[in-house]
Amino acid sequence: MAVNFCVSCGHSMETRMIDGVERRACPSCGNVHWGNYSVGVGALVFKDQKMLLVRRAQEPGKGKWTNPGGYIEQLEPIEETVAREVWEETGVRAEVRSIVALRDQPRAVHNVYIAFEMEYIEGEPKPDEREVDQAGFFSLEEMQDMDVASFTRWLIDVALHAKEGGLAIDRKATGQGSGDVYFRL
Repeated sequence: MAVNFCVSCGHSMETRMIDGVERRACPSCGNVHWGNYSVGVGALVFKDQKMLLVRRAQEPGKGKWTNPGGYIEQLEPIEETVAREVWEETGVRAEVRSIVALRDQPRAVHNVYIAFEMEYIEGEPKPDEREVDQAGFFSLEEMQDMDVASFTRWLIDVALHAKEGGLAIDRKATGQGSGDVYFRL
């Protein structure tokens, strides 16, 4: 879908060659539409050697077991997004420990998915009955007989076999008032 009007000033957009790619640009204010992107997040929450999983109640993946997750809001820090998604889908409170995996899906809406290892804080899993219809902590043995999505199986493997602790929030770099959050090994 073409962007016909500037989101900054409302003027009609035109097509220009920018950085070797045809892009929609505003002749009035100079705003450039760089593309369509979405950033998804997923939580890997472990408690007593069991992982928090939810069963999807809607497409995509209806009926599949996955880790809780969702999409970031425009002005929401990403670590708050993943904690919110876990809470909304399961009623479990968890905090970010580290980033353990990233998936890149270049397509019409370019999707980047960031998986976080989370520290379980409190709560017993209960589904939201909208996005998910079941939720619980499950062992690897229990997952053998469950319809776990292949991407979630990959994430579980990543979390269980990570050699490093992943990228953790650099609290020293985030205290500068800008609202930016930095992650590092």
